Amino acid sequence: MKQIQAIKGMNDLLPAESPLWQYLETTVADLLHSYGYQEIRFPIVEQTDLFKRSIGEVTDIVEKEMYTFEDRNGESITMRPEGTASCVRACEQGQLLYNRGTLVQKLWYSGPMFRYEKPQKGRLRQFHQIGVETYGIDSADIDAELLLITSKLWQTLGVSEHVTLQINSLGSNESRAKYRNALVAYLEARKDQLDEDSQKRLSSNPLRILDSKDQNTQQLLDGAPSLFDYLDEESKAHFAQLQSYLDAVGVTYQVNPRLVRGLDYYNRTVFEWVTDKLGAQGTVCAGGRYDSLVEQLGGKPTPAVGFAMGIERLILLLQELNAVPEDIFQTTDVYLVVAGNVIPQAFKLAETIRKECPYVRLQMHCGGGSFKSQMKKADKSGAEIALILGENELENNEIVVKHLRSDEPQKTIKQSEITQIMN
Repeated sequence: MKQIQAIKGMNDLLPAESPLWQYLETTVADLLHSYGYQEIRFPIVEQTDLFKRSIGEVTDIVEKEMYTFEDRNGESITMRPEGTASCVRACEQGQLLYNRGTLVQKLWYSGPMFRYEKPQKGRLRQFHQIGVETYGIDSADIDAELLLITSKLWQTLGVSEHVTLQINSLGSNESRAKYRNALVAYLEARKDQLDEDSQKRLSSNPLRILDSKDQNTQQLLDGAPSLFDYLDEESKAHFAQLQSYLDAVGVTYQVNPRLVRGLDYYNRTVFEWVTDKLGAQGTVCAGGRYDSLVEQLGGKPTPAVGFAMGIERLILLLQELNAVPEDIFQTTDVYLVVAGNVIPQAFKLAETIRKECPYVRLQMHCGGGSFKSQMKKADKSGAEIALILGENELENNEIVVKHLRSDEPQKTIKQSEITQIMN
C-alpha cells in the first residue's frame, strides 16, 4: 500500500524541533504581555469575501495563492492567507472597537496561514505567523512602540546586529492615488523595458513594481516620480514624528522610498525588518498602518497599525546565526528508574516529587526492561539526575541518587530528603 505523505509545502513539526518553536513563541508572548498586549484567536477559515475586500481582488494573493473552496452549503470559504483581515473581522463582530468604553485595543495572535506558493526554504504553503494589531490610535507614538517592541525582541533573541529596519510612508489614500497615476504614466511610456511581472502589475497593482527584484526595472525606477513628492502634509508630519520617536529611543532605521508592502490596505507608515542571512527570503517582520480597513470591512472609521513575523524564517535565522540556546532542548531534569516490582510505589513517589517540586521535569520509566537498559534511557533523556527505586530501597524507605552529568558520587538518601536534592 502506498505510504501517505504530508501535503507538499505543509510540514510536520517533530518533537526534536518543537523546543525551539516553544522558546521563540514564549519569548515573543512574554515581551508582548509586558507591553500590555492581549492575545486573540480566530478561525483558520473565513468567508472568501473577507479577503477579497481587504487584500484586494487584483493582488497575487487573491488571484493565485488562496486556498478557496465551497463548503456543503455552497458558500465560498478560504483558509486564511494572513491574519489582519481576520483580526479586524473578529474585533468588529465581538464589538471590541467601540462598545467597551474605549476605542483602543492592543492585540496579538499566532497560528498557521495558507498560501499556494512554490515551496522553498523560508516560504511554505502552510506557514506560521505571530501578528500584532492595535486599533484606535492615529498618532505616530503607537507606530514607534511597535517598532520598539520588535527591536527589543531582536536584542532578546541575540540577532539585533543582523537585522535592519526599513521604513517608508505611503501617505493618505488620496495622495497615494495621485502618485499611482503619475507612476503609471511614467512606466507606460517605458513598458517594453519592464520585466514580465512588472508589466502585469502595471495595470493591476503598479506600486508593487517599486520593490521589483529585477535590476533593470530598478534602474528604470531611478528616474520615476518620487512618492515623497506626493505625500500630503499630515502624512509628512506623521512620518517625521515617527522618525523623531525612533531617534529618541535609539532604534536605528533606513528610509526606503520604494518600500510599499504587498497588500492594498496599507497607508502612511509601512516597515520591514530585513536580513541578508537568509538569501532571497530576507524579510523577517513587516507591517504598517491600515487606517481605512475597519471601515472598508463595514465598521466605523478606526485607525489601526500592526505587523506580522514569520516563525519559520525567525527559526531559520536563529539557526543560521547559532543563536539557539542549548538548554531549551533539555526536556527532562530527573529520570526515575524502576528496578523490580515497585511500580505502584514508584508512581506514588513520582507524583509526590511533582507536587512538591512543580518546577522539576521528572520522567518515570515505563515499559519494563533491565536495569542497564533503563540507565541507558535515563542518560539519553538528558536528565541531570537518575533516581533509582528498587525493592531494597523501598523496604528501607530510601532512594538512590545518581548524577549523570557530573563526577559527584552516587549516594543513597531517605525518600523524605528528595526535595532537598531537587533544590
